[in-house]
Formats: sequence, C-alpha cells, structure tokens
Amino acid sequence: MGLNTNSKQDLEDFKSYIIAEKNFSKHTAKAYCSDILSFLIWMDEENCEDVDFNKIRNYLHFIQKFNYKKTTIARKIASLRTFYKYLYRERKVDSNPAMNLNNPKRPKSLPKFLTPDEVEQILNNTKIETPAGYRNRTILELLWATGMRISELSGLNFGDLNLDHNEIRVFGKGAKERIILVTDRAKNFLERYIESARALIPKGFPVPDTNEDSPVFINNTGYRLQTRTVRNVINEIVEKINLPKHVTPHVFRHSFATHLIENGADLRVVQELLGHASISNTQIYTHVSTQHLKEVYNETHPRA
Repeated sequence: MGLNTNSKQDLEDFKSYIIAEKNFSKHTAKAYCSDILSFLIWMDEENCEDVDFNKIRNYLHFIQKFNYKKTTIARKIASLRTFYKYLYRERKVDSNPAMNLNNPKRPKSLPKFLTPDEVEQILNNTKIETPAGYRNRTILELLWATGMRISELSGLNFGDLNLDHNEIRVFGKGAKERIILVTDRAKNFLERYIESARALIPKGFPVPDTNEDSPVFINNTGYRLQTRTVRNVINEIVEKINLPKHVTPHVFRHSFATHLIENGADLRVVQELLGHASISNTQIYTHVSTQHLKEVYNETHPRA
C-alpha cells in the first residue's frame, strides 16, 4: 500500500491550517492528522480529492471491525469533515463529501468526581519530604483549587503568575487565554515550592532560570514537567490508599466544578473558570449535582 503524493501534500497543508489558523491544540491536531493519515493509507494510491460520499461510507464500514468506541468514531468523522471542509475552501474539491455523515449516538455518562474527603485523602498521602514530592503536592493542590487542565498547568510560566492577587493566567484549548483564581492554601504551597523546592529538583543539572518564560514546574533534569509524570504520581497514591475509583488529573477538574455547583456557584462563573466555550459544556455538572442530591436523599430519607 502506498500514499498518493497529492494526498500527502494535502495532509501536510491541512496540518498547518488547523494549527496556525484554527488554533487546534497539539493533542487535537495530532489526533485529526492521525485519523486522516489512516484514511489516506486505506485509500492507497487513490487521490483524496476524487472521493465521494460512498467512498467515505465504505471506509467507515471498514473500520467497524476494529471495534472503536463511539467517541472515537465520532472524532474520526469530525476529522474527515474538517479535512474536506478545508479542501473545499481551497477549491480542491467541488463539495464536502463528509458533510452528511451521521455521528454515532454517544452514551450519556456523567463525569466522575471525588468527594472533598477523598481529595484530602489523596493530598495528605502525597509525600512532601523530597523536593519532587513537595512539587507533586503543590501540583495536586493547584488542580483541586483551580480546576485547570493538566496541560494548562504543565504549560505555566513565571510570567503567568500574579500571586499578589491570587491569580494565574492560563492558555486553554485553542490557545484561549483566561484568568483563574487560586486559594490562599494553594498559593502558599506554590510560593514555598518556588522559594525552596524548585531549585533542588534537578539532580546534576543546572538550575533553570526564573524569568517570565521559564516553566514553573520542572523535572529532575530541569526541563518542563510533562503531564505523564503527574498521572503517574496520582496513580501511585490512589493505589497506595486503595481508593476504589479511577482517578486522573481531569477528575480533579470535574471535582472542582461539581463542588462549586453543589455549593451554589453561578453556572456562568463556573463556565468562565473552566474556560468552556459553551455553557452547554458546563451544564453537565448540574446533572452531576442533581444525581448527588438523589443519592443523599435515597440514603437518608426514612421513606426513600
């Protein structure tokens, strides 16, 4: 199997388009390009600009044998739609053959979240005796206090911190900038990490600068801390305390939003803090809160 030369160039141009013009995150751009590459490989030497609706439908029928999740199929369809929308914009195709594809119905599932006691259990079992351990505790405190994405936390530079006002600037999906608020407790951990622990983390490597463009969180070689490290830290703690839940950095974000809603926070405020483009993305946390109320009701009402 080969790859048509024109199709290969179209993919390269598409990649530049979604990153430079559409401001797709690196993660989303990588997923979309991977989806299109798989499609082009299946196409073999056939030019992607000669594709019609039936051809794309045949491809979707072909990938059914891989038993992808419905969410993955939906993303692959979105990738094809966006790819051919780009080709149509560039006048390389007469119409978008993927426009009328139907998305598979996604199962509705409420986001998983932790109770405040479970969060405290995780935090209190994070060892802070070493510089790296103190860094890890600081990271978890920030995730719990701010609801920021782990990618946003990893991307923090010193120029993004305004701790005198308990504020941090983050860049979310599509490089959208927003200001998030920090509790005094999380701020204190962050300040102590910067003042003492950070410089001790690199082992045998030069201590990185603390100018505006320097990363706040670093690994033991002095480079920016990667998200995988944080996931590994959480996994180790959850396993240690035998917490019967699958906990990821994003679960901290869900927990942050859920507890704000449960305590009466305005939905628009939560939307702003989370950086959601649409209020519909934030509304799911009202369903989580309602579900929680039902569980408490059923557990405590004598006639439930």
